[in-house]
Amino acid sequence: MKIVIYGANEIACLIAARLYEDHDIIVIDDGSNNADNLDKLDIEYIQGSGANISLLESIGIKDTDIFIACTDNDEANIVACLTVTNMTRLKTVCFVSKKENVESLSLVRGSKYQKELMIDYVLWPEELMTQEIFRIITVPNAIDVENFANGKARLLEYRIIESTKFINKKVKDCNFPEETLIVGITRDNTLFIPNGDTQLLLNDKVIFMGSSYSLDILANKFFQENSEIRQVTIIGGGNVGLMLAQNLEKANIKIKIIEFDYKRCIELTENLRNTLVINGDGANFALLEEERVGESDVVVSVTNNDEKNLLCSLLAKQLGVPKVITRVSKNANANLFEKVGIDVAISQNGAAIEDIENHLIKTGIEILATVERGQGKVLEICIPSNFKTDMIMNLKLPCSAIIAIIQRRNRVIIPRGTTQIMPYDNLIVFTTKDNAGSVMNYFKRC
Repeated sequence: MKIVIYGANEIACLIAARLYEDHDIIVIDDGSNNADNLDKLDIEYIQGSGANISLLESIGIKDTDIFIACTDNDEANIVACLTVTNMTRLKTVCFVSKKENVESLSLVRGSKYQKELMIDYVLWPEELMTQEIFRIITVPNAIDVENFANGKARLLEYRIIESTKFINKKVKDCNFPEETLIVGITRDNTLFIPNGDTQLLLNDKVIFMGSSYSLDILANKFFQENSEIRQVTIIGGGNVGLMLAQNLEKANIKIKIIEFDYKRCIELTENLRNTLVINGDGANFALLEEERVGESDVVVSVTNNDEKNLLCSLLAKQLGVPKVITRVSKNANANLFEKVGIDVAISQNGAAIEDIENHLIKTGIEILATVERGQGKVLEICIPSNFKTDMIMNLKLPCSAIIAIIQRRNRVIIPRGTTQIMPYDNLIVFTTKDNAGSVMNYFKRC
């Protein structure tokens, strides 16, 4: 595919780095950003405006598949996307950072004033990150959560700690509940697919897939999730803090928000019904002690400053909070934060890139979810009508992959080696990023 990216900021560089090996990438920028990171990539860089018609014509915009506007200026992104839409029929992706712009663009697309679809995809990274944090909060101790088959099946990721019951055991000796599979393990920041003889070690991040019921049993048996999340403290009352609190209120969870700016505290109070809003500094240890933050089940630090988020999170850990989730603006900081003891570090840029890659980039592969910052893929494969029924154990997959879920009409099957694959089955398959294409091609040939 030919993809044009307007902007050379961090998110643009991350998108280009993720896609350039398989796609033809052109980056346009007005020169206000440092484009040194782009020099390492095999892409074309052009200085100028993404709304300049002559420039767009010169790069062959009509032959482009996707136009992504992701500068730091919402209005520039909107104008560029509208310009491209008037010139051609390609897909447009518009990054925005203000809620009012999301609402306005939604109005254009869905209201009685709509004449035609102006922008195909409006992406607000903060909203995507909020949804991801909410999913993780509502499953105690999990560090990643994905739902499949209308909620009948799930993916849960846990970190092995010293108290984990199956630490140092082999997978085959763990006696996990039926309909539960270990599909991936991340060790030293590298994801791999285990077998029965793989030993589970301290600090491994283990990815389970299975029926929702079986994973509930797994949680209660091995991860001591007998109690619900009752209290959450949010440090930072910006867009993410507000949206997260609104979602948690609907789940009847007790919430505190600590926000430094007094005027913003007033706004939060006006928009939240059952949340305690505290005006103060989340990096003030005395304040955290006074407000009994250590009694929280989860602390989420979502200010706009990575260094402050890290400090607040470490203070929460010192107070004994069992689960700490931290926002990172710079993608490179995510692994560093987890190394120093933060349970979950989430990048809004990472969430946005995964959304683009999973739903907009045509690869011939239906990607349902991405895990471990792009290293793992959850694929959906539809078995054709002429497929010859056979058992999973007889398949000769070309690489490491696990068929984790079979959807057969209204049934959800967690397969074993003897389970048969039949025509019209929908398979949900876990594999690594590098092997996703090979897995899909195998089933196409079959």
